[in-house]
Amino acid sequence: MKRAIVSVINDLVTDQRVNKTCVTLTQLGFEVLLVGRKKKHSPPLEERAYKMHRMNLIFEKGPLFYAEFNIRLFFFLLFHKSGLLVSNDLDTLLPNYLIHLFKRTPIVYDSHEYFTETPEVINRKFVKGVWRSIEGWIFPKLKDVFTVSDSIASAFKDKYGVDVIVVRNIPPKLKITEFKTRKILGLPEDKNIILLQGSGINIQRGAEELIEAMEFINDTLLLIIGGGDVILILKEMAKRDKLKDKIQFLPRQSFIDLFQYTRLADLGLSLDKNTNINYRFSLPNKLFDYIHAGIPVLASPLTEIKRIIEKYQIGDTIENHEPKHIAGKITEMLSDKKQIAIWKENLKFAAEELSWEKEEEKLKEVYKKYA
Repeated sequence: MKRAIVSVINDLVTDQRVNKTCVTLTQLGFEVLLVGRKKKHSPPLEERAYKMHRMNLIFEKGPLFYAEFNIRLFFFLLFHKSGLLVSNDLDTLLPNYLIHLFKRTPIVYDSHEYFTETPEVINRKFVKGVWRSIEGWIFPKLKDVFTVSDSIASAFKDKYGVDVIVVRNIPPKLKITEFKTRKILGLPEDKNIILLQGSGINIQRGAEELIEAMEFINDTLLLIIGGGDVILILKEMAKRDKLKDKIQFLPRQSFIDLFQYTRLADLGLSLDKNTNINYRFSLPNKLFDYIHAGIPVLASPLTEIKRIIEKYQIGDTIENHEPKHIAGKITEMLSDKKQIAIWKENLKFAAEELSWEKEEEKLKEVYKKYA
């Protein structure tokens, strides 16, 4: 059995895309080892159909963290045999590519975002220059590359002349036999619930404006599930008298547990701002999570997201990020029961057509070459 080492910089807990890739590789006959890192507050790993290893690092963020992670990953890959390397995102690409050169091990690259255009990088000239140099040196030499949206694939093609395969981050159909109620999950049964979920609730994703919008929305709970750079800021904002009973925070959940919450919401939110190319071209996991959970979507009119919403008629978009406008749009959508019923019917069709089983075929076509 050929071993595939899959590397990613997160703590392996909630990354649905990487988990799906590992499952696909396992089904194709690979012995899969997923490598990431452990954080101070990382929950324990659940048992899966493949092996996992989390590296304990001294640093948790900043340049020293990235340097330490890349050095540790390089030596891990150097001293572990593999027949295939799978690098997820630019922050794992350098050590994977160096081992590919040194050991002649085949490499596949999966870019989950337009990394050099993320808000955490775009305004930091030196940091951006480092990542661009790494990407510019390696990317044109890669043969098998995946990404998450047509827009990002086109941008890479224009920049590096490499054909990139689009595999959208659509969840698999979950086989759940027991559905939990709002009462069991500690959620109000007499209020609307609007949901913002994600492991990257960071700057410029509209979360702060959403918190402010809750001041103008009645009989509705905002449920925020996940983590990110602005979570602590959001919690401080939510302590205001007018907001403290309107907002509830939950930490990151496993795939199945998250779905139990998502399906009970009345509206799913994705409010990223059009401040950088990465957000503009993004096609976030939560959009497809909302679709498969059967809840209408309110989102920013970003290129890829708007295309999905309009094609399947499953929700609406905001015109700006003014809190009063967001509040008005949410109130309008929740009060139109006839339109909600239409969206919910359309969501059934969208969930059938937008399936991981279809997306997975593109992965299999590439990975079968190395099995």
